[in-house]
Amino acid sequence: MINRRQCMRQEQIVEAYDYCRRVTQRASKTFYWGSMFLPPAKREAIWAVYAFCRVVDDIVDEALDIWTPRRGHLVGSSAPIEELEYWRRSLERIYQRGGSNGGQVQLAWSDMLERYNVPLEPVLDLLQGVEMDLAACRYKTFEDLYVYCYRVAGTVGLLTSPIFGYHDEAALIHAVDLGVALQLTNILRDIGEDARRGRIYLPQDEMRRFGYSEAELMAGVINDSFRDLVRFQIARADEYYLRSQAGIAFLHADCRLAVRLSGSLYRHILDRIRLNNYNVFTKRASVPLKTKLAAVPQYWFMQRMEMRVKG
Repeated sequence: MINRRQCMRQEQIVEAYDYCRRVTQRASKTFYWGSMFLPPAKREAIWAVYAFCRVVDDIVDEALDIWTPRRGHLVGSSAPIEELEYWRRSLERIYQRGGSNGGQVQLAWSDMLERYNVPLEPVLDLLQGVEMDLAACRYKTFEDLYVYCYRVAGTVGLLTSPIFGYHDEAALIHAVDLGVALQLTNILRDIGEDARRGRIYLPQDEMRRFGYSEAELMAGVINDSFRDLVRFQIARADEYYLRSQAGIAFLHADCRLAVRLSGSLYRHILDRIRLNNYNVFTKRASVPLKTKLAAVPQYWFMQRMEMRVKG
């Protein structure tokens, strides 16, 4: 009987990870591509983290698709806040008691926590960040925006680092840098989509500095002021990508290629924005398959050379 129960639970865990895999593959082909170069156990754990992030983010995005922004707040029921609170309580229970009586994402997390020391605090910070989208539609300065980027993406670096494995605490600083770089890239890619939802993530003081108005952004105006503004934002994201690269050397060797690929390929989105002449209103910047395929041997060779030098 015990063996049968164990077998049934193992089957459920396999199904849970497969669900997380499908969520990851559907939501981010670039991130999914990079994850395929991880060892199987670490790959599954990364899918579990990503699926959680995607599910809670979708709660807010779906709410914003339905509700109308007004005076910086959203008109509607408290349903998304209640759903986020459900996830907060659900994850806290898993950390406190182990096991899972929730859905497939929770089951995958329960199993993942038996193998990896993933901290709870970044989970709670991430939920706070996601909840910010239900109230904050504007950010006065980059300092304000950074808080949001840290909560919704820098925290993901802190959640995934124990899975990748690292031998120096400095890895965590650079993991946050990479998360912020990825989020800044998302913001630039999705300027038009977010504007249609009533959200503007570009810092207001920087929009004024470049002489580009909110009315122009909402109308999808692409002029010299807009291009200069986006170039400035791209340069900032590039700085965070550059800083994050120093952290790869602190990670366990079996994860470095996957992290390099994920960061590099996501950075290519910035190149696509440039190639699209900064049209982020009617063209969605994405990484073509040929770019992904070309990157694999390049970064594999780079890693082999690093290992040879250190050896």
